[in-house]
Amino acid sequence: MSESDVSPDVVTASDPDTLSEGDVEAVAVTEAPVFRVMNVESVTFSLGDASPSVHLMETEIPFRHLSVPIALPEAQALHAAMNSLTGRRPGTHELVSAMLRQFQADIISVHITRYEEGVFYAQIDVMTPRGAQSFDARPSDAFILALRQAVNAPILCAEEVLDLFFV
Repeated sequence: MSESDVSPDVVTASDPDTLSEGDVEAVAVTEAPVFRVMNVESVTFSLGDASPSVHLMETEIPFRHLSVPIALPEAQALHAAMNSLTGRRPGTHELVSAMLRQFQADIISVHITRYEEGVFYAQIDVMTPRGAQSFDARPSDAFILALRQAVNAPILCAEEVLDLFFV
């Protein structure tokens, strides 16, 4: 492999001090996705819309916003979570939150990972006594569970998702 085949930013070795020309390998470098912190600003339902929407706002400049459609029961549950309301009996999200507490697990973050064919995709990151775990989730459930934690878990949105809506 010639020196021109390897650029300095894609060279790896187990011990850089012992590199010889024959030991250098080229690897593909992929950039880690960039996520932006978002706050849940509101949940609204307009009679002209097909479904309620969660409105998220970026916490730093340029303060971009994102509107995520959700179903009516989840909109009601999100409104309750935003206002720390509980019913006489636990709803599904209160039950899952109570189970997480009982199992000494915490939601450490929620990520909006992608947007494809009109659908938002999310991931919930949970820290358990056995270590970190990630779960695929509907954004609405992820938002509600993040807000039901003793300390609200951060909601993060992939920059590439925001870029789809803001040029």
